[in-house]
Amino acid sequence: MDFEAVSKFVAHSERVKCVDIHPEHPWILTSLHSGVVQIWNYETKTLIKAIEICEKSVRSSKFIPRKNWICTASDDGLIRIFDAESFDLLHVFEAHSDFIRSIIIHPTLPYIISASDDKTIKVWDWENEFRLEQQFDGHEHYIMQIALNPNDYSILVSASLDKTLKIWKLGEEKEIATLNGHQKGVNCVAFVGDFTIISGSDDNSIRFWNYQTKQCTDCLEGAHQNNITFLATVKGWIISGSEDNFLKIWNSKSHRLGKELNFEMGRVWSICINDSDVFSVGFDTGAVVLKI
Repeated sequence: MDFEAVSKFVAHSERVKCVDIHPEHPWILTSLHSGVVQIWNYETKTLIKAIEICEKSVRSSKFIPRKNWICTASDDGLIRIFDAESFDLLHVFEAHSDFIRSIIIHPTLPYIISASDDKTIKVWDWENEFRLEQQFDGHEHYIMQIALNPNDYSILVSASLDKTLKIWKLGEEKEIATLNGHQKGVNCVAFVGDFTIISGSDDNSIRFWNYQTKQCTDCLEGAHQNNITFLATVKGWIISGSEDNFLKIWNSKSHRLGKELNFEMGRVWSICINDSDVFSVGFDTGAVVLKI
């Protein structure tokens, strides 16, 4: 099987720190370093709405389709909830004492899970007025990204600039395991298949970890020429993005490089893939929507 990405849409903007794709509508959500989020229709190639969030960077934002919400997290430590149709601000609360780097929406529980430079991961329950349900402590530096296990929604993994990954279980305070091996800070983490975790680092490597044994099974040294910022998986492929401006496509079984893509839009910051094989990539100068 070959990997062919066909461009559908290019949106030029300020630096895009996060992208999300709506599962039902042809919408992408882009979070900008300038403090704005934008909702684009990638079929009509039009801007639906731009919302000014704050004067600081918005590093993560997500659609919450089952509530018809948009959730944003920014460097002011606040999480904001907007109506996805009227764009009215519905709720805002102070979630962290420092930059919020990553948020994920739990697929089945009413939870927003956030990770921050304050070295904590927090679980917020929107059915109980966004009450703090749980807090995970243990990292010694900024937490750059968190990912849920797609086969067990009670398990999450965090990537930190303390050079480690930690595996956590909802409802349990202490981490299940700490994964050591990267030489520099870890920026991104994702799951591949049933038993593999992948991580990307400022040491320019991608590491593969066996989820059951917690051991590193492979390391792609020099996978990129600069810091690796994002990892994603789709249909037997791993997609990596880097501050070297390249997207690279790897075979998830052989770990061989299949394709390199450079859109001449600067550093790569974020990737999102939906179930219909549409994926969006955020760069220094905008976002691209591609169809595989």
